[in-house]
Amino acid sequence: MSGQFLAKVPKGWILLACIGLLALNLRGPFVAVAPVVDLMQADLGFTPVMLGLLTSIPVLCFALAASLASLTTRKLGAEFAVSLTILGVLAGVIVRSAGGPGPVVVGTVMIGLAITVGNIAVPLIIRRDFSPMRQGTAMGVYTAALNIGSFLTSMVMAPLAELAGWRVALAAVGILAVIAIVFWTLAVGARTAFVPSRTLVAGGQEHPAVKGSGWITAGLTAGFAGQAFSYYAVTAWLPSYLNDELGMSAAAAGAGSSLFQIFAIVGGLGVPFAAKYFSTTTTAVTIGVLWTAVPAGLLLAPELWWLWSTFGGIAQGGGITLIFIAIIKLARDQVSAGRMSATVQGLGYCFGAVAPPLVGFVHDTSGSWTPALLVILGSVLMFFVCTTLAVRLVPKGR
Repeated sequence: MSGQFLAKVPKGWILLACIGLLALNLRGPFVAVAPVVDLMQADLGFTPVMLGLLTSIPVLCFALAASLASLTTRKLGAEFAVSLTILGVLAGVIVRSAGGPGPVVVGTVMIGLAITVGNIAVPLIIRRDFSPMRQGTAMGVYTAALNIGSFLTSMVMAPLAELAGWRVALAAVGILAVIAIVFWTLAVGARTAFVPSRTLVAGGQEHPAVKGSGWITAGLTAGFAGQAFSYYAVTAWLPSYLNDELGMSAAAAGAGSSLFQIFAIVGGLGVPFAAKYFSTTTTAVTIGVLWTAVPAGLLLAPELWWLWSTFGGIAQGGGITLIFIAIIKLARDQVSAGRMSATVQGLGYCFGAVAPPLVGFVHDTSGSWTPALLVILGSVLMFFVCTTLAVRLVPKGR
């Protein structure tokens, strides 16, 4: 019955829905730890350093395993790589919820490695299977769903953990993975989903080589590094800032900082729409200005934190979307797109991984949030300048 229904739905819409379902699983599983961290510490006896590692391990996997994920996708095929991602996330969620400190760490590593494969595979599928006019929309849906997954997971974890315990709460994240693998299998077929094949290389638009492509990759890498550093720094420390500077309760600060996550949906979906009417340079400058408003606004007018969080949410969702769109449109073919994506994400996430401890160290050493916000301002400006210079070379009409 489901197969007959799917047969009547245009293939592009089915693929778009599957990409959205997959993206719900690519951030939520490791964001889920933060709301239940106190319960985990009480039960497992983790030190604060170990608890910090639980949220840092996936980002380190994004950085260190990006090249391996690109090779996996190229050798085993895009569809199989997506299946590997979903099943890996599901297995990691189960292992993390099932045992003591060892399984928790092992499960977290499994989740991080699986998500790394998805980070590489999905943009390549979008480049291969969507027309140039719809690639931006598909990428916007993908990045918006990443943030929806983070937001929903963050909202339900604490209440669910109070009702059923932290193990059940973390295991419940696997429901999204089960739904995703069911729909993915129905959409592409069991053989395509679970039998490796080098389908990634076939198809997709081939573009003439862009002059200065090495500098473009370097610019996008630096831009993504600034984006990742700023995102993970603000995500980690905004609640503490609101508590220290404005006297907000922990619950209120956590709820307030969720604006930074939820408004990323606006940025993710807004960038492809803006690209239809404005140049990529104009879009990049707009995102850069919104990003800059976050550290600058918190320094100059902290009482307007809600406005700066909103601006920052739009900027972080739009920034990652713009960079991914540039990758799929500037790369000459699928293989070069995979390599460019692995370089940009691998090096970029290295900066993201060090952001929370570095900003925390600066704050603790200085005893003030001003130097920490200046560090974030520097990373935002790095994103602003490098991304603007790189994406202006996106050829018109693609």
